[in-house]
Amino acid sequence: MYNVLCFGDSNTWGVNPETFQRFDRSTRWPGALQNLLGKDYYVIEEGYRGRTTVPLDTKSPYRSAMNAIEMILSTHSPLDLVILMLGTNDLQSHFNTSAKVSAEFTRSLIDKIKSFYSDAPETRPKILLVSPVHIAKGIGETKYWCFEESSHEQSLLFAKYYKIVAENTGSYFFDASTVAKVGPDKLHICEEGHKALALALSEVVKEILR
Repeated sequence: MYNVLCFGDSNTWGVNPETFQRFDRSTRWPGALQNLLGKDYYVIEEGYRGRTTVPLDTKSPYRSAMNAIEMILSTHSPLDLVILMLGTNDLQSHFNTSAKVSAEFTRSLIDKIKSFYSDAPETRPKILLVSPVHIAKGIGETKYWCFEESSHEQSLLFAKYYKIVAENTGSYFFDASTVAKVGPDKLHICEEGHKALALALSEVVKEILR
């Protein structure tokens, strides 16, 4: 059986952009991915609302992926594949960052994953870096006060920089925005987007782990 870790933020956790509740397991893309892959795969959900790559929110320091990744790897090892989809929350205005900087943060996160297995490199999982969906235009007019129109503009550049990081770190790459869109809240993936992302990733995962 292949063990696949899905490590992300609220778009992995599964916020419904219409009700702001959580989509059920079979609708969320990790759960839908499990259903598509079948019994030879074990898909692990590790989505957390507000999670960043590296940036540290002093009010919620536990939301930094860099601070959490080693514990999560320890919890779920052995792993065959880690799917990373993070960066959206890096674009909150108070972090004063960009898609390019977020990509560099992601590079640091990948390096930390690799170093975690330095004593037994043969057990190191493969890494699939997924650039996040685009934040929609008009995000600055929503209830998400920490995002501005620049957040939308920077999100359009995720794929450009994440692809470079994937190539430079020997990771696999997929652009979520090619198949999934956000819903009416302009931030979270809609139901159809979760289905489309799971379908696309199911083919990528099978190709990586064949």
